[in-house]
Amino acid sequence: MARSAPVTPPPVSTRSVRRPISRASLEIVIARAVAVFGLLFGAQSLPTALAQRDLIDTAWWFSTVVTVYGLLVISLVASLIKRGAEIINAIFAFVFLIILVSWPLSVGLSPWEGAGRPWVWLMMTVSTAAAAVAFPVVAASLYLIVAPVIYGFVRLTPYGGSGSLTITALDVVYSILLGGAVLVIITMLRSAAGRVDDAQSMALARYLDAVREHATEVERVRVDSLVHDTVLTTFLSAARAETEEQRHRATHLARNAIVHLKQAVAAPSGDETLVPVREVVRRICGVRDMMRASFAMSAEEAGDGTLPTMAAESLYAATLQAMVNSFHHAGDESVSRWVTVRRAQDGVVVQVGDAGRGFVVGDIPAERLGVRVSIIERMQGVGGVARVDSTPGVGTVVTIAWPARAEVSQ
Repeated sequence: MARSAPVTPPPVSTRSVRRPISRASLEIVIARAVAVFGLLFGAQSLPTALAQRDLIDTAWWFSTVVTVYGLLVISLVASLIKRGAEIINAIFAFVFLIILVSWPLSVGLSPWEGAGRPWVWLMMTVSTAAAAVAFPVVAASLYLIVAPVIYGFVRLTPYGGSGSLTITALDVVYSILLGGAVLVIITMLRSAAGRVDDAQSMALARYLDAVREHATEVERVRVDSLVHDTVLTTFLSAARAETEEQRHRATHLARNAIVHLKQAVAAPSGDETLVPVREVVRRICGVRDMMRASFAMSAEEAGDGTLPTMAAESLYAATLQAMVNSFHHAGDESVSRWVTVRRAQDGVVVQVGDAGRGFVVGDIPAERLGVRVSIIERMQGVGGVARVDSTPGVGTVVTIAWPARAEVSQ
């Protein structure tokens, strides 16, 4: 038999999609990196702080050391639990400025007798990095200049050891450059993450638009199919009615068409109710009983399952259209026709067949809606599949399945 290609939805990938980093997740990474960086620098400066303990007021030394290292630990914890990291870094940056300004008080307003730089110098980069995490770019840049400059003034005074102007200037420039590098890296990462967030938001918006357009198209196909299946079929039946019984059947079809059109207008597109498979079979049997052509019905394997309302309606309507097509095009009443309904893969498979004239599936004109819209596209719109197998002079079999994987299992 000549076989047309089955219409199936694209396969769903089961691989987990690796999400690109967002601005929120990047902030967590930066906060953790700065916290670890601060603890490492703090560990390096701790021996110097301990060595200068006897040269500094005990209360001042103890309070500043406990505050600085305590805030570093709290910063790491906050970054791990993803709460309050920016606030802790802002507090650290502010406290560090207070320590720099109050340094002369630590030596009792007497000349600094220690050898080398005060230990707070070793924490300068940590403070500028904390400011980069906590503050906007402008405020962080201002802090990047102010903190080293304050240290430079303190270092040049007798309370800071009357350091060399040249060496002190180099220290200040070094702090600004190193802190500036950290600030630039963080700013660039934030900018890149912001662009990723914008791209994701735009992609999501376009996806939602596409979903809405797809839903509209599915609804259009459903209404087109309904009009074709009910109204056009009714017109054809009425035009061919010759006897009183045939006219009675045409009248019955017209009433059904009006009911279906009203239901199409009133039914919500997101209906999630379920319909028993037996109800679909009952409706198909009702259509079979109204037709002059005899369809052998087999539904013993249909099962007692349920289908979503939209899937049930589409399955019934596609089956009806396949039966109508067979009635009109396969031949007279002597042609053998059949309908089978069976359960498969948590779904239903319906086959409508005949041993009639048959046709070449590829020769169906595009304007003919009976197969393309009313059967194939209708099932595709609800996640099902339809396949038409036909050979001229041999017959036609239309396989209709929901969901799509049910057809593969047969």
